[in-house]
Amino acid sequence: MDIQEILAFIALAIALAFLIRKFFFKRKKSDKNCGSDYDCGCH
Repeated sequence: MDIQEILAFIALAIALAFLIRKFFFKRKKSDKNCGSDYDCGCH
């Protein structure tokens, strides 16, 4: 294995980790600002 393949696998792993974290580990947002003029993104 040369360095280019190793870097490609590292980039792939980072991309997959980012996608998994983005879609499967969503954080719960508090709704204490809902109903006010502030857009909390809960609608």
